[in-house]
Amino acid sequence: MMRSLYSGVSGLKNHQVRMDVIGHNVANVNTHGYKSERVNFMDMISQELSGASEPKENIGGINPMQVGLGSMISSIDKIMTQGSLQTTGKNTDVAISGEGFFVIRDGDKQFYTRAGFFNIDKDGNYVHPGTGLHVQGWNARMDENENAYVNTSASIEDIKIPLYSKKPAKATQEVVFQSNLNQAVDIVPADATEEQINQFISGPPDQRRGHATTINVYDPEGNKRELRLEMWKTDENRWTGRVNLDGAENVSVNVVGPAGQDTAVPGNNNFELGFSSDGRLMNVSDGVDSLNDGKLEIQVSFRIPGNPETQTFTMDMGEAGQVKGVTQYASDFTTKAVEQDGYPMGYLEAFSIDNTGTITGTYSNGVKEPLAKIALATFTNPAGLDKAGETKFAYSMNSGEANIGEAGLAGKGKINAGLLEMSNVDLADQFTDMIVTQRGFQANSRTITTTDQMIQEVLGLKR
Repeated sequence: MMRSLYSGVSGLKNHQVRMDVIGHNVANVNTHGYKSERVNFMDMISQELSGASEPKENIGGINPMQVGLGSMISSIDKIMTQGSLQTTGKNTDVAISGEGFFVIRDGDKQFYTRAGFFNIDKDGNYVHPGTGLHVQGWNARMDENENAYVNTSASIEDIKIPLYSKKPAKATQEVVFQSNLNQAVDIVPADATEEQINQFISGPPDQRRGHATTINVYDPEGNKRELRLEMWKTDENRWTGRVNLDGAENVSVNVVGPAGQDTAVPGNNNFELGFSSDGRLMNVSDGVDSLNDGKLEIQVSFRIPGNPETQTFTMDMGEAGQVKGVTQYASDFTTKAVEQDGYPMGYLEAFSIDNTGTITGTYSNGVKEPLAKIALATFTNPAGLDKAGETKFAYSMNSGEANIGEAGLAGKGKINAGLLEMSNVDLADQFTDMIVTQRGFQANSRTITTTDQMIQEVLGLKR
C-alpha cells in the first residue's frame, strides 16, 4: 500500500509541473516570438515481484509480475512551429517567415530571438529595445568607386542605421544615352555657318537636320551643371556631335582607341558618330582617335572656375554593332540621356527592409543604397536551445552550432518588415490540457486518500 501512496505523490508532483508549464504558456499568449512548451510523462521504474519463465514441455510460459512506482517527467519540449504574423506598420519591426532566429549580442555573449520588435537608439544602433542588445548583421562598405555593397562573407557586427547622416556629393562619372537619330533628314553642308547649324538643330521641326538633348550632371562639389549634346547629320551614316557644359571651362572630348591611343586635342568639343547601313552605331571618333569595338565611350574633360584640376566623365553611346544606345533609323528624333550617376550632398531620411534582410537607405538627394543586412541563424535542433528569458534563446550542448547567414538561403526563412511574429500558443489546446491536468491531479489525490483509508483499516484490525 505504501507503493500506491508514493505513486500518487509522484503523480501530483508531475501534474503540478504540467500545470506550471500550461500557466507559463497562457501567460505568454501575447508575447511576440514566444514558443509554447509541453510536458511529456513516462512511467517510473517498476518493482519486480516475480520474473518471467519460458514455456516447457508440460507447462506454458509465465509473464513477469511487476508493480509500478509512479510516473516521472520524460521531457519538457519546445514547440518551434511558426506563429502567425501580425501587421504593425512600423518599419523597424521584422518577422521571420520560415526557419531561423535573429542574432543579438551582449558583449561577447550571443543570443537568438524570434521577436523582431527592434528599434534604433540615439547613436543609430539597431537594438532589441527590451534589453538594449545589438542586432547583428553586416554593415555596408564602399568600393573603390564609392559604391555601397554588403559583404555577407565577413564576420557579423552591430548593425547601424545612421538616420540624418550626410551623403557626400559625387561627381558624375558616366552619362548613358539611348536614342535615335532620324536617318531621313537632309545633310548639313560642310560649309554651314555656326548660325545655320544652330538653326538646323533648334529651328522649326520641318527644317531640322539635327537634334539636341540636355541632362543635369554634377561636379565634385555637388554643383548641378547642364550638359547639352547637339548632333547633326554631316554625311550618309555619319553625324557630328558637340558637347557644351554650363559654367565650365576648357570643355573638350577625347576618344581612347582600342590599343590605348589617347591623342587629346584641347578645346575640341566635337566628335563623330558612324553608323552601318542598317542603323547600328559602329564607331565614334574625336577627329584623331576612333573606337569601333565593344563599348563606345566618349570622354569629356572640363575645368571649374577656381579649381585648377581637370574633371572628366564619359558619355556611353552604346555597343558597337548593337541596337543599343544611339541608333540611326528613319524615325523621329528621340535623342536623350537616360541616366547619370552623380548627385549632390544629401541626408539619410528614410530606410526600408526587404525580404532578404537588406536595409536600404533613401537620401534627400534621391540616392538609394544598401546600409546593412540582417543576419539569421539556424540550428540543427532548435528545440534544444536554452530559454534565457526576455524572448532570448542561448546555445546549448544539444542545439548544435549556430549556422549564420543571409535570409532566404540554406534553409533560412525570409524577413518581413512591418510585421511581428505572434506567440504560437493555442488557447483551445491549453485549456483542454488544463482540464486534463486538473483531472489527473485530482485522480492522483484520490489515490493518496484511498490508500490512507486502507491503512486506517489495517490499523483497526487489532481492535
